[in-house]
Amino acid sequence: MKDDTYDGPILEIDSLSISFFTRLREIPAVMDFSCRVRPGEAMGLVGESGCGKSTVALGVMQDLGVNGRIVGGSIKFKGRELNDMSPTELRHIRGREIAMIYQEPMASLNPAMKIGKQLMEVPMIHDGVGEKEAYARALEVVTDVRLPDPKRMLDAYPHQLSGGQQQRIVIAMALMANPSLLILDEPTTALDVTVEAAVVELVKDLGKKYGTSMLFISHNLGLVLETCDRICVMYSGEAVETGSIEDVFDKMRHPYTQALFRSIPLPGADKHSRPLVAIPGNFPLPHERPPGCNFGPRCDYFETGRCDAQEIKMHNVEGDERHRSRCIRFEEIDWNAPIAASIKQEKAPIGDVVLKVDNLKKYYEVAASALFSSGQKKVVKANETLSFEARESETLAIVGESGCGKSTLAKVLMGLETATDGHVVLDNRSIEAVPIEERGTKTISSIQMVFQNPFDTLNPSMTVGRQIIRALEVFKIGKNDAERRQRMLDLLDLVKLPRAFADRMPRQLSGGQKQRVGIARAFAGGARIVVADEPVSALDVSVQAAVTDLLMEIQRNEKTTLLFISHDLSIVRYLSDRVMVMYLGHVVEIGSTDQIFSPPYHPYTEALLSAVPIADTSVKKRHIVLEGDIPSAMNPPPGCPFQTRCRWKSEVPGNLCETEVPPMKTLATGHQSKCHLSDEVLARMEPVIEMPGAELAAPAVENKAEA
Repeated sequence: MKDDTYDGPILEIDSLSISFFTRLREIPAVMDFSCRVRPGEAMGLVGESGCGKSTVALGVMQDLGVNGRIVGGSIKFKGRELNDMSPTELRHIRGREIAMIYQEPMASLNPAMKIGKQLMEVPMIHDGVGEKEAYARALEVVTDVRLPDPKRMLDAYPHQLSGGQQQRIVIAMALMANPSLLILDEPTTALDVTVEAAVVELVKDLGKKYGTSMLFISHNLGLVLETCDRICVMYSGEAVETGSIEDVFDKMRHPYTQALFRSIPLPGADKHSRPLVAIPGNFPLPHERPPGCNFGPRCDYFETGRCDAQEIKMHNVEGDERHRSRCIRFEEIDWNAPIAASIKQEKAPIGDVVLKVDNLKKYYEVAASALFSSGQKKVVKANETLSFEARESETLAIVGESGCGKSTLAKVLMGLETATDGHVVLDNRSIEAVPIEERGTKTISSIQMVFQNPFDTLNPSMTVGRQIIRALEVFKIGKNDAERRQRMLDLLDLVKLPRAFADRMPRQLSGGQKQRVGIARAFAGGARIVVADEPVSALDVSVQAAVTDLLMEIQRNEKTTLLFISHDLSIVRYLSDRVMVMYLGHVVEIGSTDQIFSPPYHPYTEALLSAVPIADTSVKKRHIVLEGDIPSAMNPPPGCPFQTRCRWKSEVPGNLCETEVPPMKTLATGHQSKCHLSDEVLARMEPVIEMPGAELAAPAVENKAEA
């Protein structure tokens, strides 16, 4: 039975060191790591990829594989030393007392087993309960995680559920044994921002209901602010700062924490007047750490002879209980000093229309049964009457959840798909019906793409230089090899990579460096339009700032039109000139960035804005969680595509939302919304995000409507 009388720290990690052993050397992954989680407390663990967050979690689970070993320190769970436990004792604790939720939900689910059976196994194995009681408990927990029709869910296979539903099932499975400690390793990274908001809300509520302590691993500081009581910032295997959320966010006392916050787009950051500050240099490899402070080579406050002369220990920060910093200069630094003025960039003037999309439709015909194609055909309406323009030197952001048609639009623009109806005009040439194999070299080089995952877009067996030269050959640029090689070196200069990288293989590059090669290749033919499909979502926040500012700088110099596909509205607010919001194949709102982020909103835009985690304790945000999942494009709802999830529907008289697709209505010059709400209702909308001391402008609604 569980020990419910224990009232000390649930988890106590003291001076923990973990190494991985290879044939060549010992690789220290975690060093001198300490943290304490009290009953009912949520601790956030943040830092860049490779800093040791997941290794700490696996150390707690005692699941480090054959090469991993705890080489120092202790991990106590409810006062008992986990390092000394036998495999039998660990089996009794894992899943029952300590549960872990991984980043990818399908890694935890058996695809050949119904959900109900998988959930029922937990109490049957750990608590020895009967089938009937196990089913009742599974039904209760699936109801707790707010899944629709719980009985049907228990009877479904994992592949019949959406990503958000799968993750909720994994959370339900972790809660089945009512664990004392729940470890969540990036549980929302693969989910849409609206689903992420619902899952985060769920985790918070369940933590309160069950009194579960949590170790929440994330690289998203905004998410940690919304879910956790305390935070531990890690860098290169060490904890560098720990304290309450308020202490660390408002009174940070480590240069790395400060550098992290300066590299993320908080409200108020502006790409021209207040650009992001990327962290200089690169993350050190575990066997190449510098002497003294690990962050020293990248630190603005580094002092030779002090910071590199001794091992740096954690120091208590005066005045704040349990606030500690691994910096010997933290008392000397002026933490309130303004950011050193970066070079203010002039905004490039927006030019003529380069791309015009008019009533674009893209339908797919699919068999009713994917397994047995004898069934009747069904139509998937991936893009439905899309109309917009994009101008020279402009950044147009395209936002929306997965399945809204963003990537289908990109495929049509690139010529990977042809349009079902409508027009796509590039420099007065219609290209909607011309597949890529029939497009001329000039058209292909004019529209290029930067992909989401830099790891998948480079040929692993070809050097970086050769891959860029290959693009130049395709675009017929340069008269000979010497000219092409020179152009390739110029492109490496353009994306701020050393020329020596021309002879490197992709495996020798970091994620951010690979993405720069992808950008160099996209600009090889002098692209007029670059479609950037989530280009920074796979990168660390510190690298995101550098890659984002690189794109902006190239755009200023080359006068490129950037179509920026993203679900991260923080980065969208920072870099876009205009925003187009898509839902289920429709453009539901389009306008300038300021118009989209100020009321009146389309109800879907309002929910999107509320879902964005913001890493700033002074920003107030209204709380709106979207109920239900995005409908299938194969079977869209009648009338307004958003009506099944809209919280404003009751404000529209009759059943108009359920019977008629709304017209595109002009709210102000350049600002349009596809919604039945009246001007009076729109005028009542309040801002979702409120900045401290910001004057609230009255919403502007012009009384115009277009069919």
